Amino acid sequence: IKGPSVMLGYWKAPELTAKVLVDGWYHTGDVVRIDADDFIFIKDRLSRFSKIAGEMVSHTAVETALHDALGCKPDQLAIVGRADEKRGEQLVVIFDQSLGSAEGLWKQCLASSIPNLWRPAQSDWIALEKIPFLPTGKLDLGALKKLAAQP
Repeated sequence: IKGPSVMLGYWKAPELTAKVLVDGWYHTGDVVRIDADDFIFIKDRLSRFSKIAGEMVSHTAVETALHDALGCKPDQLAIVGRADEKRGEQLVVIFDQSLGSAEGLWKQCLASSIPNLWRPAQSDWIALEKIPFLPTGKLDLGALKKLAAQP
């Protein structure tokens, strides 16, 4: 994005600023879709990945696979990563409790064709009344990561 309201840089972090501000353009890391009427829809963030046992796993790809396998909508399920001593990171599924129990959803996941690396353990499914979103329509990744980090 570019314009008068774009930030001037990160506080006391010129190297980080140089990575995201190039020739006046701010690289947000958002993946968008522009429709025929020029409306912009934020679809994803480029940095939504986990490194699991040396493999880079896209949270968006896992979400899409789970949406298909479980027959749910994008606003009913989200994937975040959390630290794991043995594998680097592990995936955590945060889901709308209206979808059912963690055990039932996990069993559906096991019965699907989702790759083993993408299948979170049964203990890594967290039910919420509603998945948190920001006013902009983006997932509230900060809130989701805090939930996932809790023991």
